[in-house]
Amino acid sequence: MSFAHLGLSETLLRAVADLGHQAPTPVQERTIPLVMSGRDLLAAAQTGTGKTAAFAIPVLTRLKTHAGPGSAPRALVLTPTRELAAQVAQSFRDYGRHMSLRSEAVYGGVGMHDQIKALRRGIDILIATPGRLLDHVERRTVRLSGVEVLILDEGDRMLDMGFLPAIRRIIDLLPAERQNLLFSATFCPEVRRLSSTLMRDPEVVDVAPRNSTAERVEHHVHHVDQDHKRALLVHLLHYGNWGQTLVFARTKHGADRLAEQLYRDGVLATAIHGDKSQGARTKALTLFKQRKVRVLVATDVAARGIDVEGLSHVVNFDMPHAPEDYIHRIGRTGRAGASGRAVSLVSGDEREQLQDIQRLLGRTLPASVVEGFEPRARPEPLATARPAGNRRPHRQQQGQKHHHAHRRDHGGEGRSQGFKPGRKAR
Repeated sequence: MSFAHLGLSETLLRAVADLGHQAPTPVQERTIPLVMSGRDLLAAAQTGTGKTAAFAIPVLTRLKTHAGPGSAPRALVLTPTRELAAQVAQSFRDYGRHMSLRSEAVYGGVGMHDQIKALRRGIDILIATPGRLLDHVERRTVRLSGVEVLILDEGDRMLDMGFLPAIRRIIDLLPAERQNLLFSATFCPEVRRLSSTLMRDPEVVDVAPRNSTAERVEHHVHHVDQDHKRALLVHLLHYGNWGQTLVFARTKHGADRLAEQLYRDGVLATAIHGDKSQGARTKALTLFKQRKVRVLVATDVAARGIDVEGLSHVVNFDMPHAPEDYIHRIGRTGRAGASGRAVSLVSGDEREQLQDIQRLLGRTLPASVVEGFEPRARPEPLATARPAGNRRPHRQQQGQKHHHAHRRDHGGEGRSQGFKPGRKAR
């Protein structure tokens, strides 16, 4: 099927052609007609399959033209991170390049002045993180009474218990009659039930098996002692002839320390995490995308919303506490039909996290020990991976606790001003 068969306008077809898209991806093919028909939608698909275009294209089709000076937003996109907000805004600009529609992204970590100026000029599409949006609401610099379409991007994170209060506050400000779209790569049963309270008889689209990863990503596990991980990573980078590599660390301090150590080891590296200013985060990501640094070390702030063309490797230097985050981390590679490698460096105290990931995926990941980096205690075989429905409750609770800490690390959801330790993020 071609994009022309989806009933798009000539201006949108020109933009799609300009961007080099030949045919819609499966998620686009199935969801664009539903969104254009006005249906509420709950859509699950693997990362890197074109979910942003799946809602941006039909929203642009629906809105058609700019509403005029001082206009309030008619479409609202909520995202969990600043980087994802900026990326989604760029997608709307790309697909709407031949249209008069105006879009703007608002998120924390930067001043509000330019955002306020853009909102006062009038916009049609607003992309926001919840905390900064509530800042604007309280300052009365944005009106949400004209929103016709609400999109929750990376909906599982947006609707988890850490974000729900802010989401509900925002929804209370929206017109009751609106279209609701929820897109994500992973949906646990609890989130699906929760979404049903916010949507009207939604159409459900599962393009790929639930909680699955891209087929063209090759997974591998290296068992190694914690204190030898950095040396092994340097060895793999040098002798494996790896290209651009995104490395995930568990903590902000750990990300900074690892980037500095890699730099001393002769690897051009920089770090990105929630404690860095938005300017520093943007600069680090730009250097990485422009291939001026080879390695970007990140916390899970980069697990969603970062799209780097040609990213060959994703490394779990520290295993994620919540197994679902593994899917989002490795989804940064193997995007848009490309191939990629996901490498996990697993120490003895992380074997339980590995087992939970394998249980979620329903398969055992290939593992090996690199010569010269053998762990002091030989790893014992893990139990055979069971389907995700058999996950142990206490691990799920640990994952929920992790989501709260993880939310704070994103740096785009708490109040941009006046946020104090112990005060609940919004």
